[in-house]
Amino acid sequence: MTHSYTIAAREEKAANAAAMGITEERISQLVERFYEKIREDEMLGPVFNAIITDWPPHLARMKAFWTSIAIESGRFRGNPMVKHLAIPDIARPHFTHWLKLFDETLPEVMPSAAACQFLSERAARIADSLMTGISIHRDGQLEGLAAGSEKKETENVS
Repeated sequence: MTHSYTIAAREEKAANAAAMGITEERISQLVERFYEKIREDEMLGPVFNAIITDWPPHLARMKAFWTSIAIESGRFRGNPMVKHLAIPDIARPHFTHWLKLFDETLPEVMPSAAACQFLSERAARIADSLMTGISIHRDGQLEGLAAGSEKKETENVS
């Protein structure tokens, strides 16, 4: 019973993503374009380029991650928290800037406002979760990112 429920839930989420125009091809384009910007970014480029020496495997993992998030592909296996904890100087401004670049890239690839909002909201939740985890494990305190709410407030102003 649980297995069939899981399959049905995945199929429903995939259908909802498809209805917004979120496809594996668009996710692939999003990841490629977004990480091209990251590599060239003044703040984030040095962080990512110091850690990632072989970009194609990283991009493949990010595509699997985002298809799992958006389309429920179930292909991603990994622990993003452990990877981010290993980056010694990563902090709130990095996550906030990452989200800004992500949000700027979404409408370049995604076909609808609904698709952009869907992925933006998930990215903000993921960033908040990672920043909270980093604060707890590395810094010994609970301090979430709250970039999602900051970002939404900024969007409402403009």
